[in-house]
Amino acid sequence: MIVIAEKMVLSGPPNSIMMWTCPICQQQFVKTNQSHSCNDKTLQDFLDGKSAHTLELFDYFIKQYKTIGNISVHPTKSMIAIAARTRFAYITQLGKNFMDIVFPFKQSYDDNLCFIKIKPVPGSDDYNHYFRMCFKEDLNEEVRKYMKLAYTLAGKSYDEDVSDS
Repeated sequence: MIVIAEKMVLSGPPNSIMMWTCPICQQQFVKTNQSHSCNDKTLQDFLDGKSAHTLELFDYFIKQYKTIGNISVHPTKSMIAIAARTRFAYITQLGKNFMDIVFPFKQSYDDNLCFIKIKPVPGSDDYNHYFRMCFKEDLNEEVRKYMKLAYTLAGKSYDEDVSDS
């Protein structure tokens, strides 16, 4: 179903959560008129000049997420967002031989060995969980558990209770 209103397009199958589609860049968002950087950078802008090792890490990370579920990749002004229904992970840096990824969660998951730091997000009830990937093997069982959790929570409605996930 498509509903067109002034400067907005809402789309989705009948009885589904309606998503707002930006009429300029065609990205979909849960919130109507969601603030975003519309076509500021392309994915290639982030990948240009990166080492073969870092490009392999990036490709591997995306392929592994696709085994969890259907995702999309959205370049923004300063990072690369990974999304399902909403954005749930952010590649914040593609270094010479590593990749930094942030997973925002509504609670702090302190009992882990994979996050290099966990910080509350000012003005929000989110906690950013920082992960550095240096090797493909860094995506171990523990990291995959949090990747799946982030994906699962992104598929839930803001109205749903996610505490049992």
